[in-house]
Amino acid sequence: MIRLAVTGAKGRMGRAVLAQARRLGEWEVAGAIDQGDALEPALLRSDVAIDFSSHAFSTVVAEASAAAGKPLVIGTTGHLPEELLRVRRAAERIPIVRAPNFSTGVNLLFYLVRKAAAVLGEGFDPEIVEAHHREKRDAPSGTARRLAEIVAEVRGISLEKAARYGREGEPGPRKAEEIGIHAIRAGQIVGLHTVLFAGSGEVLELTHRAETRDTFALGSLRAARWVVGKPPGMYSMEDVLGLVERE
Repeated sequence: MIRLAVTGAKGRMGRAVLAQARRLGEWEVAGAIDQGDALEPALLRSDVAIDFSSHAFSTVVAEASAAAGKPLVIGTTGHLPEELLRVRRAAERIPIVRAPNFSTGVNLLFYLVRKAAAVLGEGFDPEIVEAHHREKRDAPSGTARRLAEIVAEVRGISLEKAARYGREGEPGPRKAEEIGIHAIRAGQIVGLHTVLFAGSGEVLELTHRAETRDTFALGSLRAARWVVGKPPGMYSMEDVLGLVERE
């Protein structure tokens, strides 16, 4: 049995993680932590923690996990630069898996988009469209931003300069280096991401649709199982799935 602590336990994802952990039978819930609950005792009782709280509280969880010597899986998005810096410092002491999306399919999408961007080159215009439920707080989604980062990395350009978040009025002709990113918020959409590469006379679309949060919950548990016993460092879900090689 692997002893698990979950932060953000009363949120959508926290509840899904706890439900799947109890269903699978290989996990012992050592702590289900939400606002007002003590964090450190639950971490000390656990073998690993999964955080689906908020981007601000993730830094607190990361630092507390490092102090307790416990590996951590972070599923929150929307981190500010200074928050990411604190998480990275914690990863110097413990192994941390941080991912914008724990779906196996989405992480395969990351891999395929990297390959497509490299093969298609600059003759194809990339546009990213994501859709989520009306209550999602951040936009674009962490997954959409990661997809855009991958395209920018392959092209060797700055995403901050290339990103175009929607268009209105008269923006003029599309610049060659642009990476379009568009967010939809409606209904109860769990998650939909499409990366479109449009060239001269042909269009390639790569799409992933999530139909249940259980997909993300199971992926985060897979990451938590994998990270136990790993050396300190910052890892991704692509590491968990064996889609990248580390030196």
